Amino acid sequence: MKFTAGQIAGILEGEVHGNPEIAVHKLAKIEEGEEGSLTFLANPKYTSFIYKTKASVTIVNKSFVPEQDLNTTLIKVEDAYKSFSKLLEYYNQVKNNKVGIEEPIFKSDNVTYGSDVYIGAFAYLGNNVVLGDNVKIYPNAYIGDNVKIGNNVIIFAGVKVYSETIIGNNCVVNSGVVLGADGFGFAPNENGEFIKVPQTGNVILEDNVDIGAGTTIDRATLGSTILRKGVKLDNQIQIAHNVEIGEHTVIAAQTGIAGSTKIGKHCMIGGQVGIVGHIVIGDNVKIQAQSGIGRNVKDNEVLQGSPALNYGDFNKSYVHFKNLSKIISRIDTLEKKD
Repeated sequence: MKFTAGQIAGILEGEVHGNPEIAVHKLAKIEEGEEGSLTFLANPKYTSFIYKTKASVTIVNKSFVPEQDLNTTLIKVEDAYKSFSKLLEYYNQVKNNKVGIEEPIFKSDNVTYGSDVYIGAFAYLGNNVVLGDNVKIYPNAYIGDNVKIGNNVIIFAGVKVYSETIIGNNCVVNSGVVLGADGFGFAPNENGEFIKVPQTGNVILEDNVDIGAGTTIDRATLGSTILRKGVKLDNQIQIAHNVEIGEHTVIAAQTGIAGSTKIGKHCMIGGQVGIVGHIVIGDNVKIQAQSGIGRNVKDNEVLQGSPALNYGDFNKSYVHFKNLSKIISRIDTLEKKD
């Protein structure tokens, strides 16, 4: 796809300084710009690169005044960083605007779908599947029986959506995600053998949820495993049965959350965090990477460590831990004197 500087300025409500007809077809960092590429300058630390860049078009703040000759056409905007982000979003919309049904696919007779739907080759759609408008299902995706998917949803290649899952509007589910697999439910019998407990619930994603590649979200034993609106999950996260994650909470890669735990709104959870089951984590909680959470957490707490401590207490304790051998040596010396 090619766009001229004039077309880009129109999208961003910017002003062209240079050749409005020059075209670009790719994006680049300002220090790696080459002919035919579009870049941006927002951080003053990178200003020197604008005089060297070979990018055809550069987005800059309106306040930018060049001190040397430029070889790039400028588009001046109020905020270069926000404008470039807006352009990336627009580019993704154009790139992902696939429409139509490829062959071969398997689609049950009672599947229903709205307008502008895309279904990629080798996709499977089970009984009573309902798709909204502008849903994009990429090749090799599996959509089980009785799944409901809202409007403007992207299901990337290789996703597995088990039966009864409900996905809201404006969600993105990346490749390798599994939604609705059985939760880890087993009970020992009198012989010490573990017998499977049927997992009869489902998974619900509310609106504006993003799920990273390789993440797994288990169906509930009873009821639903729920991700509230605006939740963002990184790659390779495990969400167990009956977990509930509150609105606009973000979780980084390789975190695992055990069954029936409730996490509040606007939380930030770092990578490789382990959270035990059947606890409640409040709103606005921040958990540092590689922490282990084994208790209920109040609103607004900041935690680190395993088992996790208050963030300030952890840092104070860590100072002492680093000096532990010296402290022990001093204690031994004092005891010998006694």
